[in-house]
Amino acid sequence: MRCPFCGNIDTQVKDSRPAEDHVAIRRRRFCPACGGRFTTYERVQLRDLVVIKSNGRREDFDREKLERSIRISMQKRPVEPERIDQMISGIVRRLESMGETDIQSKSIGEIVMEALARIDTVAYVRFASVYKNFQAADDFDKFVSELRPDIPHEDE
Repeated sequence: MRCPFCGNIDTQVKDSRPAEDHVAIRRRRFCPACGGRFTTYERVQLRDLVVIKSNGRREDFDREKLERSIRISMQKRPVEPERIDQMISGIVRRLESMGETDIQSKSIGEIVMEALARIDTVAYVRFASVYKNFQAADDFDKFVSELRPDIPHEDE
């Protein structure tokens, strides 16, 4: 593994342990050239996935991009980091087990929203606001009212 600090290719593994509920291996590494320490994660990848964007553009699936967007929606929410990691791993496993290598970005967004709705409604609304491209406060109001259809609106 190449050192991210100096580029040396001869780094050493100092410690390995299971992570993310035994679906990944966390490795602490050391670079003898610069003395830098860093962590890597090793995961099973069943297949190379390609995301087909709404404009037709294709790009390789990026687990880190998925993780970043989910973690942004979960900021300052009372959910344990391990639970978030498990959710992300579950989403990736679900995508890999769909049987297709080409996946529409819309499908990924729907799967993420479904998972977030089960864990934290605030994170769900945050993610939906970006995913559905909310433009005004009324968009939030309409979306939240659809979450709770049994509550009457002010104009009723």
